[in-house]
Amino acid sequence: MFFASDNAGPVHPKVMERVIAANSDYAMPYGKDQIMDEVRAQFREQFEAPEAEVYLVATGTAANALALACYTQPWQTIFCSKVAHIEEDECNAPEFYAGAAKLTLVETDDKMSPDALRRAIVARAAGDVHTPQRGPVSITQVTERGGVHSLEELQALTAVAKEYDLPVHMDGARFANAVVALGCTPAEMTWRSGVDVVSFGGTKNGCMGVEAVVFFDPKKAWEFELRRKRGAHLFSKHRFLSAQMAGYLADGAWLETAKTANANAAHLAQGLRKAGAEFLHEPAANMIFARFPRAIHRKLHDAGARYYLWDGTLDGDGNEMLAARMVCDWSISRDQIDQFLSHF
Repeated sequence: MFFASDNAGPVHPKVMERVIAANSDYAMPYGKDQIMDEVRAQFREQFEAPEAEVYLVATGTAANALALACYTQPWQTIFCSKVAHIEEDECNAPEFYAGAAKLTLVETDDKMSPDALRRAIVARAAGDVHTPQRGPVSITQVTERGGVHSLEELQALTAVAKEYDLPVHMDGARFANAVVALGCTPAEMTWRSGVDVVSFGGTKNGCMGVEAVVFFDPKKAWEFELRRKRGAHLFSKHRFLSAQMAGYLADGAWLETAKTANANAAHLAQGLRKAGAEFLHEPAANMIFARFPRAIHRKLHDAGARYYLWDGTLDGDGNEMLAARMVCDWSISRDQIDQFLSHF
């Protein structure tokens, strides 16, 4: 009954098999391995972008921070949701890698809206030497509250950004879950909707520890290579990153794991709804925010369930409603979900 994070699940067998296979021979270091050639071709095919440049790093924070740094001058500001991962969970890494550039927070409790983004952009007066200059827009898909921007919503956001000549980054730590939720293609959710660069997650959806950065503008490629090396994120035995991503992408494994994770969350949400739980946000992918009595939280924790309380502690009035965050990954069984729900 482990719903604390999709970071906590096991590595998918197809990913592990490719890692083991990569360990059987020699390979050129620093991303010059043949498996990386395979990965690059897979990404270009999946994204319908034959000119795209693809790089691998080990963490989502590195992917976001290094990608954004390529589009941000130190005197600029990055526009993002106030609940974005780059704001709440990356210990100022984007600011650090972008030479101390600021983050400007767009007011929202889940998905970013075009009106809120425009207000944030307009508030930063371009050309005033005393204020941060306008920089890239970062959109999280799936959001940190479990929402998924529709293609129309993404296009409305990127239209605002392009109106002010600002590049657009997508934090896709749960990219696969969003693609599955929307029933769209990777191209439709990125460059065809106005996205310039995407952090494509693998770790949360079955990989051991690998994320991709996909540039649809190849002119940024060399700068990223320099920043990745200077930032100490270029692996010497890179083939073990390549192997993970190759196993993840092969035969649509990345979509199958996301479909399973989303279906698991839908099953859990249905059970929670029947039990009378209140939802803070409507579940759209594999993450659920729900509120139910403290007494039930105690029963679940005593039974071994693991998830995050979003407000309050287990101590106090048993009838008080407490919110929780629950995340499903591909490996959770329906029996585990039903066991969890049996305590309501």
